[in-house]
Amino acid sequence: MLKDSAPQPRRVTPKKAGTLAALVGLATAASLFVTTPHEESGRTVTVSFADDGSATVRHVSGPQYLAAYRDIAGIPTACDGLTKGIRMGQRYTEVQCGAMLEQALVEHAAGVMRCTPGLALDKPRRDNVRAAAISMAYNIGVGAWCGSTARKLVDAGKIRAACDAFLPWDKARVNGVLRPVKGLTARRQRERALCLKDAA
Repeated sequence: MLKDSAPQPRRVTPKKAGTLAALVGLATAASLFVTTPHEESGRTVTVSFADDGSATVRHVSGPQYLAAYRDIAGIPTACDGLTKGIRMGQRYTEVQCGAMLEQALVEHAAGVMRCTPGLALDKPRRDNVRAAAISMAYNIGVGAWCGSTARKLVDAGKIRAACDAFLPWDKARVNGVLRPVKGLTARRQRERALCLKDAA
């Protein structure tokens, strides 16, 4: 008697709760772990995932801001653009920065996913829009994303228009004056380009 040679279904390990991969899917998580350090500090990293969704981020090149510094707006910042709880004079290890990055990404992603049903994991062709939205929220804050025209357009299914609505968010208050910042303009253009990959 011949054995059935049909391929057996691959067993899928559930992603561990609390990981970025469990929250937004592997494709979006991988994109965020790689692009966020590049956007925030200019460094290049690689990321690998265990079966349960736990991520390991490895530094490849570029600056590592292990000591707190003041960003263009004068806000104490460290690691990959982290500002929450950062005080001048603090120092961090690479492992601490990696853990803090994942925690910050999870917090921002959770907020974005809560207020943007149009980015739900069951929506087709949303990995890139999801990554672009979370990247923007990481920079401008979850509250600003949730109140944005871009978010409303995503929920309305108008993806191309939503991507275009990223562009006005290129300003920062510098010396008390709100003005466009070259780095933010370039970042919004990159996020728009990523978002547009999912536009019909």
